[in-house]
Amino acid sequence: MADQKERKSLEERHQMSDLERLRHSCAHVLATAITRIWPDAQLAGGPPVENGFYYDIALDHRITPDDFEKIEAEMKKVIKENASFEREVVSRNEALELAMSGRLGACSERDVVSKFKVDLLNDIPEDEEISIFKNNDFWDLCAGPHVGRTGNCKAFKVMSVASAFYKGNKDNESLQRVYGTCFKNKTDLMDHLERLEEAKKRDHRRLGRELNLFAIDEMVGQGLILWKPKGALVRRQLQDFITAELDKQGYSQVYTPHIGKLDLYRTSGHFPYYQESQYAAIPDRGALEKMLQDEKSTCADLFSGLETGEIEGYMLKPMNCPHHIKIYSSEHRSYRDLPIRLAEFGTVYRWEQSGELGGMTRVRGFTQDDAHLFCTPEQVDEEIQGCLGLVEKVLNTLGMEDYRVRLSFSDPDSDKYVGSREVWEKAEKSLEEAAKNLGVDYTVELGEAAFYGPKIDFVVKDVIGRDWQLGTVQLDFNLPERFDLSYIGQDNAPHRPVMIHRAPFGSLERFVGLLIEHFEGKFPTWLAPEQVRVLPLSDKFLEHGEAAAKVLADAGVRVTVDRAAEKLGAKIRLARLDRVPYMLVIGGQEAETNSVSVRHRDRENLGTQTLDEFVQNIREEINNRSL
Repeated sequence: MADQKERKSLEERHQMSDLERLRHSCAHVLATAITRIWPDAQLAGGPPVENGFYYDIALDHRITPDDFEKIEAEMKKVIKENASFEREVVSRNEALELAMSGRLGACSERDVVSKFKVDLLNDIPEDEEISIFKNNDFWDLCAGPHVGRTGNCKAFKVMSVASAFYKGNKDNESLQRVYGTCFKNKTDLMDHLERLEEAKKRDHRRLGRELNLFAIDEMVGQGLILWKPKGALVRRQLQDFITAELDKQGYSQVYTPHIGKLDLYRTSGHFPYYQESQYAAIPDRGALEKMLQDEKSTCADLFSGLETGEIEGYMLKPMNCPHHIKIYSSEHRSYRDLPIRLAEFGTVYRWEQSGELGGMTRVRGFTQDDAHLFCTPEQVDEEIQGCLGLVEKVLNTLGMEDYRVRLSFSDPDSDKYVGSREVWEKAEKSLEEAAKNLGVDYTVELGEAAFYGPKIDFVVKDVIGRDWQLGTVQLDFNLPERFDLSYIGQDNAPHRPVMIHRAPFGSLERFVGLLIEHFEGKFPTWLAPEQVRVLPLSDKFLEHGEAAAKVLADAGVRVTVDRAAEKLGAKIRLARLDRVPYMLVIGGQEAETNSVSVRHRDRENLGTQTLDEFVQNIREEINNRSL
């Protein structure tokens, strides 16, 4: 196992880094400025978050971006004061008196109670220490920690404002959430702001609309992707690519339904261990009708019956593995049959909070390039290496070679995992050996495992430095036990197989969303939904353009002809906006010599080639999956 010093325990992860401490302090600077500008502001909470911090505020004045300059000017005054952050431990009664006087989350006593601070005080356990922090005239209920002085927070920026419910509960009061960021120095801040601008340019939601790749429609539902023809072409190319690799490795393709009985998920442990991330159970129609006929039955009775199993129900599948397990168990298996590798582009459904949804990268319905391998214990190492090799093949083919490997292990102190500690340690040891054999650096993170087994996750860094968790390989000794799976060994006795879960892409929705941003919509030619656009100089050459397009189409190239009565410059601009890799201009000379004038979307004019030469060159580029 990894050296204990290399492990990142849950306790360590919850401690603040120096940057988090700085941002937490800058949140207090923001709060000081806002309560000086608007003394009647009621403050709730202001924690550091990824890339910055926020503060939730109740205020009659609607804060808009027009107010940011004024807020930042006041923050600069607070920073210039260079006041120390002073911590004072108080009794519960003292803290309550300060909150009732309006002093907490404010720059002075007020005639109004600090209602959110009173509520937050009530959430603090009786045996926990209560502290307040002061910087000059601003006092706030806070556990800390902070940097030494407000003057440490010079490299800051107010970023945005949004609505948020108090404590994230839609039944609570709606607040204004002001976001900001802070860095150790101005250079780091400017680098961050430049990355944000680059991210806006590459935002897959905007590019997806402009390039007609996908749509999300409220009538269909939030977090459910409609793949448009061009986006579907990209997806199909990815599926064809990995299917060819699976065929080489001896996988068998399967198909399973989108729903299953609750008993299936009770046995797997998804119901209830994974219940918060699942759609609600669907009662069997007969059971539902019977209950409706009973005047004494209530909705609570219905849900209670589904929970206990007294009422039959179904569920949108949250994972494909229980279905693949039932395919395995549908036949008698011998050690000679193993390993069995079952693969499926299986669509699964997860209940994500609406505030957590984000285009294609965080959705409620998504398709995994999923597979489950059933093998003997002796075959585990070789099969894991095959899975890891497949993930590497995918990432290297797409130029995503900047990645790190994370071993996601269980937290021994948590009760969210199924199976014995002995089984978990065995699985984690096997995965760590596989990671060592992979020959790359890795980290171990406790508490990040799936509820049924540990994982090797590939965390990819994109072209602007953002991390994305994509491919995953998971080792599972627990589900074979829960489903009582077996095979007949060489000794003619039944043995328990080991199960491996793997998904090189992760989900096709997230993967394509990432690819859109990674390539800024300029897919490599083999992936591009439109690979070539033929641009006749005028209607006089349209027939020649159509003939050239037919030759390309017959060679398996995705090609269109621009038939618009526009000038060449306008046609080229449109093709570049559409991110088409190649443009073929056909005028008089090209028509006479059966040639084409080739332009690339990035490299301007590539000169004249015969049509046959161009077909040969582009086919070679496509077949090699060149970047």
